[in-house]
Amino acid sequence: MDEPSPGGPLPGSRRFPAPSDVVFTADFASTAQWVAVRSRARPADGPDLPDDDRLDRPVDDPRYCRSGVFRATRLPDGRWHTGLLTTRGSREGFTLRPGDVLDARVRLPRETGAWPAIRAWWDGGQCVDVFEYHADDPDQMEFTNRVRSASCHLHDDAVRPGAWVDVRTEFGPRCVIWSLNGASVFADHRGVGHAWRAHLVVGLAVSAGRYHPPPEPGTTEMSFEVGSLAVRRPSGGGRTAYARPV
Repeated sequence: MDEPSPGGPLPGSRRFPAPSDVVFTADFASTAQWVAVRSRARPADGPDLPDDDRLDRPVDDPRYCRSGVFRATRLPDGRWHTGLLTTRGSREGFTLRPGDVLDARVRLPRETGAWPAIRAWWDGGQCVDVFEYHADDPDQMEFTNRVRSASCHLHDDAVRPGAWVDVRTEFGPRCVIWSLNGASVFADHRGVGHAWRAHLVVGLAVSAGRYHPPPEPGTTEMSFEVGSLAVRRPSGGGRTAYARPV
């Protein structure tokens, strides 16, 4: 594993949880938890973001997302139908808070051009990327705090096309911490502040070629899978969920 340089690297340190409660367990089939939207990473901005280097057109079709397998299929015009779910606008309307810890188990896509992500998102730049992945950088995962401008491109042997990995993000008010397969790998020492709130967004986008190559001409389908996703919240007192300092 390469140690990330920005924001204070964590060389595979393990952390010990303080008492916390599970406040959200993802059921992607639930229309009370999740709504399918026709935007990409920003559900309020509408269906098309031409400057975002994407070929995808999210669709409200359960086959593309409701099983936990997020799919993309090529259209005749070269664009792609994809699956995108968010808790924003759902009946339950779950939101993340400072101190919450998100755990997810995901299968990375194999296909070049696939762009999976789990995000914590709110209006006005309040986004934290739990992870992003591009198969053309096969051993790299991207972690980003867009609230207070911190990021890490992590290289690790466990990260590869088709691999299952466990990712964790602790949304601390003063420090956001990312873990991979049980080991802490990046602490940004920036945090999200005490007033931060965010909805969850899970989806598969398709790269258009500016920053990462588009799908190969012969590729007609792509997918990534979220096997599980849960959020824990510290029990009482607003304490962050992980007691051990980094």
